[in-house]
Amino acid sequence: MIANARMYSVSAEAAQRWRALLSAVIERAGCDIQLLDHAEPSPIDALWRRPDKAAVFMCGLPFSRSDPRPELIAAPVPSPCGFRGLPQYWSELVVHKDSTYQTIEDTFGGRIALTAPDSQSGCLAALYNLMTRAETFPPYREVIAPRVTPLGALTAVIDGEAEVAPIDSYAYSLLKKYREDLVAQLRVVGRTARTPIPVIVASHGGYERLQAAFLAAHELSSIKGIMADLLLERFVRPDSSAYDALRLNFETATQFWRDHALAAKVHPAFLFR
Repeated sequence: MIANARMYSVSAEAAQRWRALLSAVIERAGCDIQLLDHAEPSPIDALWRRPDKAAVFMCGLPFSRSDPRPELIAAPVPSPCGFRGLPQYWSELVVHKDSTYQTIEDTFGGRIALTAPDSQSGCLAALYNLMTRAETFPPYREVIAPRVTPLGALTAVIDGEAEVAPIDSYAYSLLKKYREDLVAQLRVVGRTARTPIPVIVASHGGYERLQAAFLAAHELSSIKGIMADLLLERFVRPDSSAYDALRLNFETATQFWRDHALAAKVHPAFLFR
């Protein structure tokens, strides 16, 4: 069985801290679980389809659309005060710091960088948000090629390949800590609604000891420091039903953008036929 935290391994240092955290929790639980490297360019959805998951971060949107759904192990509660001590997050809508944009509407007519069509924070959150903001269609000139990760999306804005990108707020917090050189080149002009945060999942049940170790991690002196490095307050037991809204929002937003053009030029990956 495997463990992996690719979703929030936003830098080499963050990845090292995630490996340390997963190793410590697994040791505490006394489980036979191996850390798996599954870095780019390996597709992350291939990781989520593996039948040997024991502690793998999974985006809430594909979780909500899975049938059957994986077993929920734990949900992170980020420590920055904006997260309000809850297992929730949102997308920060970022532009280049030197641009004149002050609102998301100011970016209309430009290019938008999305991560992947099955990403909650990198795609769906923005599409759902834009349904009520666009007054004329298409709001954008182009939806560029998938950027895969939050780092890829914000780099597209920094490099001038797009005017705006939605970025997972917890990933953005970690990037502020570990890649301040990049985040310093950006500004936030809006944010999407709060939704349940990505979860740690297993392919099947039988991991009660592992779940207990995650839920107690914030109380363990050997793990507290690592969690602080990862801007984590604690882990909590996830509520599967809380993710149902993501599937419904996906169906609503994709139908809307089938009927309304999002951009004059849309990369084929984001054509929701």
